Amino acid sequence: MTQSKITGLLVGVVLFIAILLAPTPDGMTAQAQCAAAVAALMSAWWISEATDIAVTALLPIALFPALGVMSAQEVAGHYAEHIVFLYLGGFLIALGMERWNLHRRLALGVIRRVGSRPSLMMLGFMLATAFLSMWISNTATTMMMLPIALAVVNQLSDLASIDGERDEATADRIRNNFGVILLLGIAYAASVGGIGTIIGSPTTVAFLGFLETSFPDERRIAFADWTLVCLPIVIVFLPICWLYLARFGSEISLHRIRFAGGTDVIINEQRKLGSMRFAEKYVLGVSSVTALLWIMRRPLELGSIRIPGWSQLFDNPGALQDSTVAMAMASILFLTPSGQKDAEGRMQPVLDWHTAAHGVPWGVVFLFGGGFSLAAAISETGLATWIGSQLAGLEGAPLWLLVPMSCLMAVLLTETTSNIATVLMLSPVIGAAAVEIGVHPYLMLIPSAIMANFAFMLPVATPPNAIVFSSGWISIPQMLRAGVVLDAIALVIVPVMVYALGSLFLGF
Repeated sequence: MTQSKITGLLVGVVLFIAILLAPTPDGMTAQAQCAAAVAALMSAWWISEATDIAVTALLPIALFPALGVMSAQEVAGHYAEHIVFLYLGGFLIALGMERWNLHRRLALGVIRRVGSRPSLMMLGFMLATAFLSMWISNTATTMMMLPIALAVVNQLSDLASIDGERDEATADRIRNNFGVILLLGIAYAASVGGIGTIIGSPTTVAFLGFLETSFPDERRIAFADWTLVCLPIVIVFLPICWLYLARFGSEISLHRIRFAGGTDVIINEQRKLGSMRFAEKYVLGVSSVTALLWIMRRPLELGSIRIPGWSQLFDNPGALQDSTVAMAMASILFLTPSGQKDAEGRMQPVLDWHTAAHGVPWGVVFLFGGGFSLAAAISETGLATWIGSQLAGLEGAPLWLLVPMSCLMAVLLTETTSNIATVLMLSPVIGAAAVEIGVHPYLMLIPSAIMANFAFMLPVATPPNAIVFSSGWISIPQMLRAGVVLDAIALVIVPVMVYALGSLFLGF
């Protein structure tokens, strides 16, 4: 264990004991004080990564019953919230895509269609990455796109010229410049695209679970609601990200670089995949139907137009959730023969449990449960109300200042710790502040949750950043220079668009 992790471990324990032994502040209950102690311990361990973040997320199961905050049954129930199964079902469908290389075929198809000019090729990579990241984890998307991008850069650099010049030094310059901004574009597109749907990022799942726990009387945000608000943000911000990287992301402007036979590399990769098999077509069909069922589950109200939802066909529409669809459609993959036989001649299903058991990030599932338990304790013990009362001085402050401030806190914290942990730590504070100053909590919470995904400056900020940094092609100063500008742009775009679209589709 490193010195920083040992320090984080000790700091968390000291904070935990100090808060427990301190006199109970005025207006705070003893249960709330215990919840605050556990929150401080978990926050310190999450920020310092003293142990795996999933291990930290298991602390409420032991500590809350022991401290009298919640019963064991109540705590355990939060680890099986329905939104956890939304993530699980979505991830199983994504595993089906990965098992049969459907995600790779889709990505190569998009990249091939944009052409071989460097700037357009980069746009193709970013579009493919963002689209896939809406449906499979941004980590898996980046891992899949990275080797394709490296192969393209390595093979095309020897065929490239700068303003008509081609030599060994030119090839190295192109590799070092085009390669850097292409990898940065993939990492950033994965993070941006991930917010487009509920299942695109585990951060979103954790955030929505917090909302349902802490604000049960507010309107629940369904798949279609989130997409209507966040997909336009993706559509607006992704081209801005591409234009900035293409023009200012490297020493050589991309319009000066030319590739000879650039699409040949992509075509060769497509040929390796062969023709589309039944299993690929089947997973594509299941994925498309799943998305449609998510979008159409509840009635869609688009101004004066109201489209009825399919859940209204049932006696109790409210009993059906997006998680219902996710698990039903994922189960179908386990029951359908793929048309392919294994080494022993047995017919394989489209998805088998061995693949699922080894592919699902179970640590993230535990992380959700720990976060939901912590959010419930903060709300039910009155700690959130007490925090809000301490923020009474913010009342009267302009929203144009408060919302960007909450977003800035999310970005800065995410740059140094897990974005999921950031959301779980910050959301109770921001939600309490919103209630205290009398604004709709979604107005401050949704922008900050989105910005937790838009941390572009450091490798540790998000898994996509860490993955492309691990390639050895990108230095921290290069990522910092590109990321700080894009973070600043996002701090303006995200709050404005959430306010405009949220008032239209979510009614706040």
